[in-house]
Amino acid sequence: MTALLAGVDIGGTKCAVVLGRPTGDTIDILAKTRFPTPPTFAQTLEQIVASLEALLAQHPQDALAAIGVSCGGPLDSRAGLVLSPPNLPGWDRVDVIGPLQAHFSAPAALQNDANACALAEWKWGAGRGCRNIIFLTFGTGMGAGLILDGRLYSGTNDLAGEVGHIRLAPDGPIGYGKAGSFEGFCSGGGIANLARTLAEQHLAAGCPPAYCPTPADLPRITAETVGTAAQHGDPTALEVFRIAGQALGRGLAVLVDILNPERIIIGSIFGRQRSLLEPPALETLRAEALPGALAVCAIVPAGLGEQVGDYASLAIASEAQASPSP
Repeated sequence: MTALLAGVDIGGTKCAVVLGRPTGDTIDILAKTRFPTPPTFAQTLEQIVASLEALLAQHPQDALAAIGVSCGGPLDSRAGLVLSPPNLPGWDRVDVIGPLQAHFSAPAALQNDANACALAEWKWGAGRGCRNIIFLTFGTGMGAGLILDGRLYSGTNDLAGEVGHIRLAPDGPIGYGKAGSFEGFCSGGGIANLARTLAEQHLAAGCPPAYCPTPADLPRITAETVGTAAQHGDPTALEVFRIAGQALGRGLAVLVDILNPERIIIGSIFGRQRSLLEPPALETLRAEALPGALAVCAIVPAGLGEQVGDYASLAIASEAQASPSP
């Protein structure tokens, strides 16, 4: 009999349940199931339980050692409560951990998605062997998970790492409720918003960009379509990524100067569009950051790639197994 870890990733549109088996200093993902997030917490919990039971039934010879839950904030990780995230309406001070611990008789823990990804990259990805790393989500939003002096740092009330709220410019794309914010420039929504703004300017000037030939196409612009256009050489799309890359460099410089990390690991869009984002980001970073701090810091994409979300919830489970709640 071997010990299995279970991970649950709760999102506003979909949830995932994964099962993993630790093997030395790595972990093997054995199975995964996904489903659309139901309308209520009770329905979501019911489907999570049913999904995990189905996965465990495929491994009757093994025991469940711990469960990790990754969810967007705000939340109270110590109490296991989800505190009204904007993408989960009705989830007001919801106890996610208690019901899972009771049903499966296994320790469970909760973390926000950025912290969970930081743990995963630290344990099994690009942050292995480091004591000070920062993980930047750079996906739907921009958030950070912090591993400082060899442990996860979540702050006084789980709000450490909300770097998306940092204002990088007096004005600019809106993200995290703030114009010109780190998230406004460096997120999927931010890139799409910036592209729409530039496209509207081109349309007003009478020279629409190739990827947005009519006003009717403006609402359909996404970070993915902008990335595709840029890869095909569209000048406006390339300008979007130049601006986003420069903003990324400014945000990285703030983090390098304040936290002096060994490594900053960037997920999602950075990995997909590295060739577009990295050159302007590094040029700006070198101009802005303290040379001594930058000299000991590497900027790298997520080592776990597109699977970092699966490993993230398992990393929380690993922490719960090592330090179960009393």
